[in-house]
Amino acid sequence: VPLLPLPPPNPKMQHHDQQQQQQQQQDPEDAIPILQPDRISHSPTCVIVVGMAGSGKTTLMAQLHRSLEDGAEDALMGEAVGGAGADDGAASSSSRDDAAVDGDGDAAVGRTDADADDAGVGERRQQEQEQTLQEQKSERKSKSKQPTGYLLNLDPATKMVPYGASIDIRDTVDYHQVMMQHKLGPNGAILTCLNLFATRFDQVMAILERRAFGDDTTTTMTSSGGGGASSTSTAENDSSGRKTNASTIVKNKNENNNCKKLLDYILVDTPGQIESFSWSASGQIFSEALASAFPTVLAYVVDTPRCAASPNTFMSNMLYACSMMYRTRLPLVVVFNKTDVVGSEFAQEWMTDYEAFQEALDEFTSSGGGNDSATSGYYASLTRSLSLVLDEFYSVLQHCGVSAATGDGVDDFWAAVDRAAEDFEADYVADLQDRVDERKARRRAKARRDVEKLQRDMGSAKIDD
Repeated sequence: VPLLPLPPPNPKMQHHDQQQQQQQQQDPEDAIPILQPDRISHSPTCVIVVGMAGSGKTTLMAQLHRSLEDGAEDALMGEAVGGAGADDGAASSSSRDDAAVDGDGDAAVGRTDADADDAGVGERRQQEQEQTLQEQKSERKSKSKQPTGYLLNLDPATKMVPYGASIDIRDTVDYHQVMMQHKLGPNGAILTCLNLFATRFDQVMAILERRAFGDDTTTTMTSSGGGGASSTSTAENDSSGRKTNASTIVKNKNENNNCKKLLDYILVDTPGQIESFSWSASGQIFSEALASAFPTVLAYVVDTPRCAASPNTFMSNMLYACSMMYRTRLPLVVVFNKTDVVGSEFAQEWMTDYEAFQEALDEFTSSGGGNDSATSGYYASLTRSLSLVLDEFYSVLQHCGVSAATGDGVDDFWAAVDRAAEDFEADYVADLQDRVDERKARRRAKARRDVEKLQRDMGSAKIDD
């Protein structure tokens, strides 16, 4: 039986096999996105908002959302038409509607007056919808100078989210069901929900990459066998209009090889039970995953009126901020909230002027404020010592005053976040690169010792023979 000739090689399959071989040979630590050249300059800044219960953290998230342009809507509209943009989608939909109306033209001749009135009402509604779409487009264009944001909610126990969360943990994990099935209390259920969500956080990172960089990450996901392959094939195998859009996508991908920045900020809301995030394994997974892909900043929200009532409360907040910073190694922004009730000037002065805090502590101690234990010699001495120790810690902190109720100080908040993002590049990325190099050196040393041990064992075996 004669052998059939082999089919000609498929260039796409060869390129795909080469990429897979390169990925298998590549060291996983070399594939950390944030260590890639020019990654930070094209990446949005991720802000993880943490704070004690009652500090106004969620209200601040809503106020920050108002100051940003929603990046999820534009991304979804562009994705719905194969990435060609909202204008092309509106044009294609209007052309389909016109075709449907033209197809019913013969039947419309024999309609009654009531049918004609209904048709007139439908046309007016269609015109109103088109006018509304045009107004929304013009409003988005007028807002184009605003930074674009994308919001995540990681609080499974909240009943209401006063902002538009693009990704919500409550859509994946049911807090009450977890509490009943595993017979847990409130804090244990929150921690379990975070642990369950951490098992799917790779999907969240894929969504964030797609929203942040658009079609460039779709190419990577397609080559690695991710969800981008199905979306690309759908765009190519749809109607003729979709085929044109798909060819446009390929052309744009070939022309723009560099990452394209579509988002300015990614905001992450965390549970009010702050220890369930800051001191849990799942919280560490979230923060390290985000920091491996985007410049990441911690924003610690402080209840300013409570700090004004007692210097000891201020010091306890600073200690907690210090512990989170050293645990995550991320730059931190101290956000003094509720400045519409009490101004934050005193707290920021305490952070920059050691003598001013000592004077406030002396006044608090002499006035007998709080209870006896708070003003006793031991606690006063401890607070003085801690203020001296943390004086150097304050120098690397960014801080600002914000009112979540009125929106005052939001611009100062974004300016502090941008400064902290610069610290991320200077400190965290350099430290991460040093840790990666150290692990590589340890692996090379271990491999060298293993080879030497194998050579010694083979030499001793030959002598025995």
